[in-house]
Parts: sequence; structure tokens; C-alpha cells
Amino acid sequence: MSLATILAAQQGGRTFQLSDRVTVEKVTFKNRYGIELAGDLYIPKNGGNQLPALAISGPFGAVKEQSSGLYANQMAERGFIALAFDPSYTGESGGEPRNVASPDINTEDFSAAIDFLGLQENVDRNQLGIIGICGFGGFALNATAVDKRVKAVATTSMYDMSRVIAEGYFGSTTPAQRTKMLEEMSLQRWEDAKNGTPKYPENGLGQTNEKSPQFVKDYYDYYKTERGFHPRSINSNGAWTATSGLSFMNMPLLTYIKEISPRPILIIAGEKAHSRYFSEDAYKMASEPKELMIIPGAVHVDLYDRTDVIPFDKLASFFTENLNKNPNP
Repeated sequence: MSLATILAAQQGGRTFQLSDRVTVEKVTFKNRYGIELAGDLYIPKNGGNQLPALAISGPFGAVKEQSSGLYANQMAERGFIALAFDPSYTGESGGEPRNVASPDINTEDFSAAIDFLGLQENVDRNQLGIIGICGFGGFALNATAVDKRVKAVATTSMYDMSRVIAEGYFGSTTPAQRTKMLEEMSLQRWEDAKNGTPKYPENGLGQTNEKSPQFVKDYYDYYKTERGFHPRSINSNGAWTATSGLSFMNMPLLTYIKEISPRPILIIAGEKAHSRYFSEDAYKMASEPKELMIIPGAVHVDLYDRTDVIPFDKLASFFTENLNKNPNP
């Protein structure tokens, strides 16, 4: 058994230390497609009733015992009930086959979390917000645009998964390369149908070496070492299906981002993050009220778990100020 697995087991499966001011309950709830999602509900020990609540998920390919749980733990310390959950087809959540992503279903997962939170006796359903980390930042914005029960949304190290899968980083994918990708995934469908099971490539981060881009090395440093490894995490210990990207190729996530207004948006990114442009472009696309916060010197994965870098007090003040401004429709 690896040191990372031992450490995870010692901390109740979490890659971080649980606050002594917070309790955690294991919960399950179903989304609109009937998939049962697994979550950890973080509750302030001295919080009282009718508290504001947050649904938290991400990064893309992570589980609730990693970044989203850390965020939930920190926000519960600051007086919020916080639900960190595993998205459909991943972690302890249901859905077959395993390790599949979808812009529609992953957006729905956030709304299902809002369903659950709004039914809890100790939650004020007029004060519900969302935090999306990395790839789930895009899903968080998409969910908030369509789900008017969400009163405020924040993202950290946001990825627009549809954009990066369809276009590559900074739009680097050529039309010929896009066509080749689609041809390969289309043909793979026949192989999967014949075999009765999807193809799973090797874990991508497992191929990291000295020639890899720095941001890939940064991912490795989080997911593949004691820092953030978790055996159920796709990025730590698995891979998305070979055809998972099909769902994203023609489905722009942020088409209706302007419809979040007049509800507020807080977008947080690292100054040196390779993904910073996703956050800056989303900020430009959104309507007021909106705020872009750039963390000096930070890279993408610093906002996964560096509690001395992630602006949790800013997140707390943002949601405290904004969650109770607008009654539910």
C-alpha cells in the first residue's frame, strides 16, 4: 500500500485535515437523469439553523475527497453548509460506464446538489450558491445561467472544458486535427459497441517526464504524489473513456453566461496559471455584477489546495454579501 493511500485512509479518505469546527455527513441524492450522486455535507458545529449553503465540485477528474472537500471544509469553518460531491460516473457516484463526462449531465449535477440543499431543514433555500473548481468552473457558470435558484457563483482556476476539448489550448487545434479527433472517436464507438465495454487509455499523468510542459508537471505534483493522490480520482489513478470528449465537441458551455446577471459572479485565477485566459475570457463575456480576482504568483494547481493562497475569506465575504439579496423566483 502506498504512503498516499495510507495517509488518505488515516484522514477518512480525505487528502486534507478535517477542521475540528466542522462535522461531515455522507449523503446521496439523485439528479434529473436518475443517477445517484454521493456527497459529503460539511456543517459548522456551532452554525445554527437556516444557514446559507454552497454546492462545490471539481476539478475535472477529481473526487470530493480532494479539492472540493477542502473548499467545503474551509467554507463550513466560515459559517456555510457546504456540499462537496462526486459528479456522475465518477468517484462514489453512480452511472455506467465509469469515467464519462458530459457538459449537460455535469451541469445537471450542480442543480441536483441545489435540489438536495434546498430540502435540508438547516439550510435557507433563499441563500444558495455554487463554487466550481477547474473544469467544474465552466459547469458552475452554465448551471447558474439556467438555474435561477442559485444566487451567486464563484469559480477558481476555471477551465472551459468544451472550448479546450474542441479547440485545444489557445485555439491551437486545426480543422484537420479536429476532423481527425472526431474520426478516431467515431470509429472507436464501433469498437466499444462490439466489445460491450468502452476503451480506457492509460492514465495521462503517468506519462509525465522532464520534457512535459510545466503545467502538466504541476498536475502530476498534485494528483500523483502524497500531496493530492486519491485512488478513486480519475487523474490520480485512471482515465476518461476514449470517446468521452465527443460530448464536448459541439456544445459550447458559456453561450448564455450573460443570463447569470443580475446575480453576481466571482472569478478567481492564478497570475501564472496556464488556464488564466479561460477566466479572463469568461469575465469579458459575463454581464455585471462580476469580479475578476488574479492571485499574484499563483499557478493553476495552487488554487486546488494551497490554503495560504486560495482567498477563502474573499469567497466567504462574496457569498455572505450576495446570497440573501434576491428572493427565489
